[in-house]
Amino acid sequence: MKKVAILQSNYIPWKGYFDIIGLVDEFILYDDMQYTRRDWRNRNKIKTPQGLQWLTIPVDSKGKFLQKINETRVVDHSWAEKHLKAIQLNYAHAPYFSEYEPLLASLYEKAAGMDYLSDINYLFLTQICEVLGIRTKITWSSDYILEDGKTERLAGLVRSAGGDYYLSGPAAKDYIVDEVFENAGIELAYMDYEGYPDYPQLHGDFVGTVSIIDLLMMTGPSAPDYMKCFNGK
Repeated sequence: MKKVAILQSNYIPWKGYFDIIGLVDEFILYDDMQYTRRDWRNRNKIKTPQGLQWLTIPVDSKGKFLQKINETRVVDHSWAEKHLKAIQLNYAHAPYFSEYEPLLASLYEKAAGMDYLSDINYLFLTQICEVLGIRTKITWSSDYILEDGKTERLAGLVRSAGGDYYLSGPAAKDYIVDEVFENAGIELAYMDYEGYPDYPQLHGDFVGTVSIIDLLMMTGPSAPDYMKCFNGK
C-alpha cells in the first residue's frame, strides 16, 4: 500500500501539517491551485510575551483573484530579516534556541533571495522535515497531469503517484465525494488532529497550533515525542 497526501504549501506550519507529511509515502504540494488571501500560505504564528504574533510574507495578490500559489511573488524581500529577528527576540531563552538558530538564520538568508512564495515554503518544509527525521518524498502537483473536478483531481493525483490510500485534511470532508475514491480503488482517510500532548512553552498559556518553530525551540530532539507520525497514531 502506498499512502499519499495532497495539501497546499504553508509557511512554517504547525506540527499537524508535518504529521500528515510523516504519515504518508508521498506528499504532493498542491500549489497550482488558487492563492487564497489571509490564509496559511504566506503566514503563521509564534508566541511572544505580548501574545501570538503573525509572521507574514508580503506577496503581490491585490486584484489577482485567479492567481495560483506557485505564481505568487514576494513584494518586499526585507521580510526574511524581520521574521528571523522576531524569532530570535522571542525564543532567545528557549532551551534549544542555540541549536536551531544557526539553521534558521541560514534558511532565512536563502529565502530572502527567493521571488516566489512556493519556493520559500518548499525550502522551509523540506529542511524542517530533515530536522525532524521525516523522510517522505515531497513532489508538486504540477509534476502530474491534472483531471477536471475537485475530487476527481485529487483521486487522479493519487493514482498518478501510484497510491492506493489517500490521507486528507479534515476540512476536506465538506467537499470530497467519497464515491470517487471508492470507484478508483483508493482508500480514503482523514487526519485526526485531536489528542496532541502539551509541551513546555514560553510566554503564557499553552497554544498547540503555533508554528513548528515553537516545538523545535522548546523540545529539540524530543519534538517527535509530541507528534503522531512518530508514535503510531
